[in-house]
Amino acid sequence: MQFSKSLLYLSLFGALCFTSCDNDDEPDMTPDDPGLQVPSTYTFTDADGNSTVSYNGQEQRLEMLSEITTYMKTGNTSGNAVDAQQLKDMYANENITWADAPGLGMTGSSKQLKSKTGAAPSGTPDPGFIAYFEGLMDGLGFVSSTTVAGNDNGGPGQAGVVVSTTNPSKQYLQDANGQEFVQLIEKGLMGAVFYNQIQLHYLGEPLQNSDNTDVVDAANGKYYTQMEHFWDEAYGYFTTATDYTPGGGNGTNRFWGRYADGREDVLGSATSISRAFRTGRAAISAGDMAERDAQIAVIRDELQKVAAGTAIHYLNDAIADFGDDALRNHVLSEAAAFMYALPFGHETIANQAQIQTWLTLIGTDFYNVSTTDILTVRDELAAAAGLSDVREDL
Repeated sequence: MQFSKSLLYLSLFGALCFTSCDNDDEPDMTPDDPGLQVPSTYTFTDADGNSTVSYNGQEQRLEMLSEITTYMKTGNTSGNAVDAQQLKDMYANENITWADAPGLGMTGSSKQLKSKTGAAPSGTPDPGFIAYFEGLMDGLGFVSSTTVAGNDNGGPGQAGVVVSTTNPSKQYLQDANGQEFVQLIEKGLMGAVFYNQIQLHYLGEPLQNSDNTDVVDAANGKYYTQMEHFWDEAYGYFTTATDYTPGGGNGTNRFWGRYADGREDVLGSATSISRAFRTGRAAISAGDMAERDAQIAVIRDELQKVAAGTAIHYLNDAIADFGDDALRNHVLSEAAAFMYALPFGHETIANQAQIQTWLTLIGTDFYNVSTTDILTVRDELAAAAGLSDVREDL
């Protein structure tokens, strides 16, 4: 199954992822279990007041992708060469010194993105996905090395920096077909790593088989059970903010926390996902596995809507920006990357063959795409996701 998913990437782009709640928080009461107290923030403690929440590995990986993205975007200015080997070192956390502004201990850490890329529930990464992303990194490095300062000559059949004709402050490094390396890598890893880890790993079989009786290691500050910890790690891939606040507040500045918030006005997914994470964690700590499983279903469904809804959002943008090569190609790259995430879901809204059909309809040459094809993909994706009524609002 994982191998076939990696082919979806490679075939399209070739060489070119029992403790109590904190009583200081005002509890919300859940409809399914009126006796369950749910804190207003992702804050949980044991009877002695020790925090039982830990997701440092996820904090590191989110920050790693943030730094990778910042470095990749330097290539959007002609004359700035991005070192492909440095990108691959950052991806594997090898031979790299991180800026690590939050002080997470990233340099020399065992945490990395590469080993989690397209990973099966067993934890084994998919070599096909890894090859895909490293191929994009090589492509970004090569194309950026060919650009000349002051000469933004990217366009149909010519790789390079493409400048927006409607907003010249926006410019993007794209290949000869208009595909944007930065978006395919950043959003692609959001799917192949973060989305995959949430949907299929930490809310999947490993969680179901984990222990919820014994504290892992209180002597070393690990006051949580294994099951509580797995749930926390799923949350950490969504957002690292304990006080995640939909509406542009804390935790809405990057990755899935950002894009859930971006669809909040239409879908309400940011509120639903954050509430479900808090409710499910409270249920685990209370030993209520039925409620835990109900919240898993909410998270999986809403996160899938965020992925599909965001792809639809960018397809709408592609129609709005159709006459501007730079902007159209930019948002089509984002739309494609969010569609790539869908096969990593649990009981995904569309099988891999259907997703590949949609991506093939858009085509690999974004300079030759038609508005008719974009709208066809948008409408079929919206129908599959149950979003037809709001497809034009996304």
